[in-house]
Amino acid sequence: MSDTNEQIETIINYFINSELWLNIGKTIIEVIAVIIIGFIAIRVGKRLITRIFTSRKHVTIRMSERREQTLRKLTESALIYTVYIIVFMTILQSFGVKIGALLAGAGVAGLAIGFGAQSLVKDVISGFFIIFEDQFAVGDYVNVSDAEGTVEEIGLRTTKIKSWTGERHVIPNGNISQVINYSIHDGVAVVDINIPYESNSLDVEKKVESIIQKLPSTYDFFKSVPVVYGVQTLDLSHYVIRVTAETLPVFQWEGARVIRKEVKEQLYNEGIEIPAPRLVMYSRKEADPFLKVKAEE
Repeated sequence: MSDTNEQIETIINYFINSELWLNIGKTIIEVIAVIIIGFIAIRVGKRLITRIFTSRKHVTIRMSERREQTLRKLTESALIYTVYIIVFMTILQSFGVKIGALLAGAGVAGLAIGFGAQSLVKDVISGFFIIFEDQFAVGDYVNVSDAEGTVEEIGLRTTKIKSWTGERHVIPNGNISQVINYSIHDGVAVVDINIPYESNSLDVEKKVESIIQKLPSTYDFFKSVPVVYGVQTLDLSHYVIRVTAETLPVFQWEGARVIRKEVKEQLYNEGIEIPAPRLVMYSRKEADPFLKVKAEE
């Protein structure tokens, strides 16, 4: 019984020891201070990065706005990860964990984990080359790995793409093997117009040319006056006239829609209707001309 009382008294004395609570309070204050300093460092670092990238008046080496935005977001992401790691290691040190031994053990474990994390290393290296080679940047409209849309973010491991219907695609950088970037060069809108055989091709071409001459003054995404390339195809019930137009990047689809709308309305007002499929039918009551010729023979 006396042993039990002594153990209880020892435990009580341990918890009522003022030095213990001073150490606990000191540790809590240190942890809170480290977290606050980490958040302040992130905010100050983001502002500093933004200021560096926005003040480019006296810089001799210039870069495109899209590439600048990509590098800025990547730098902010690297800053956040670095601060988080430093805060985490400092908190562990505040709790008495030996960082040196932990880092040594992490180095040995890293070698073992590295063999199983080849895909992660591949993603990071691929992300570096995507940015270094300027394959695409934040804000570009691209088609990669069966995902088409606007690039929202290029990270160290993944790329985030938002499709025009609102879905977000998160693609590991290592899976990006082929890139179609629509935002680098001017686009070309290609429109095929079906015209019935009853309409004269030369007259139709002149009417179409008069219609598309006015488009650049109405729509600012046309780089030049669209061009009529003439008859491209002879179909069963119609022939096809092709029109092309050079547009600003990513505006080729809108340019094609505008050409179709304007040409359709104007040609309809001119009496040229959209051709319809044709079907030749013979009545059973009428004599088949081929059978009639055969009977006469």
